[in-house]
Amino acid sequence: MPTAALLDRFLTELAPLAPVAVWAHGSLAGGDYQEGRSDLDLIAVLDGPLTPRTVWRLAKLHARLRAEPLAVQLHCTYLTPDTADDPGRRHLTWAHEELFKRPVTPVTRRELHSFGRVLHGKAPGGLLPPVSDRELGDFVVRDQRDFWRPAVDNAHLWTRDVWVDLGLITFARAGITLRDGRLISKREALDLLPGLGVSAEVVEDIRRRRYGDADAPPGEEWAARRAGLTRAYLRSAIDELVTAYG
Repeated sequence: MPTAALLDRFLTELAPLAPVAVWAHGSLAGGDYQEGRSDLDLIAVLDGPLTPRTVWRLAKLHARLRAEPLAVQLHCTYLTPDTADDPGRRHLTWAHEELFKRPVTPVTRRELHSFGRVLHGKAPGGLLPPVSDRELGDFVVRDQRDFWRPAVDNAHLWTRDVWVDLGLITFARAGITLRDGRLISKREALDLLPGLGVSAEVVEDIRRRRYGDADAPPGEEWAARRAGLTRAYLRSAIDELVTAYG
């Protein structure tokens, strides 16, 4: 299985840096992983400060992995025991074939505590503080209000598959988290969308691309129509969600 081979190679390459822990989250840990379509979302905790030499070694590590199938989908954020407990801190991350910094969000932290998959070393509970329902809910509202709602007004984004898929699925997941305090998979969120009033055509389009055989890009006419349906739905739905829970 290419995924297992890539993870084995990654752990082998990372071993000289003496990781304290390596965890999977997202679809890979939550049981909704689709090989070749889903990202491999990882967190590695390294023992010691991330010096310039360590950053260089990590860049070389990921460069060596590029020959592996699915390597472009492997994303990893690097923490240390001294930095892991700060939810606002931006951490070194490899994703989209480059190094940059981003935080480990409360959603990711809750995923790690709830169903994180330990690939090496210590479990998340021994290194990450728990995420309260209030912290999780506040983040979800901010994400919908400050990221997704402004994005809805940028029409050109929504002709792309990834914006339609993540925009609608993230909204459905946000609603369940705010209502029930729990996290659901992308598949569960997709199943909820028709009942939330999302166009059946759009839901089926997402389902075919995520779980079926629809690999070809959408035609220009359908992409434009799909964008309009999605934006019209999310515009009012996000406003209502934020009003209810913000």
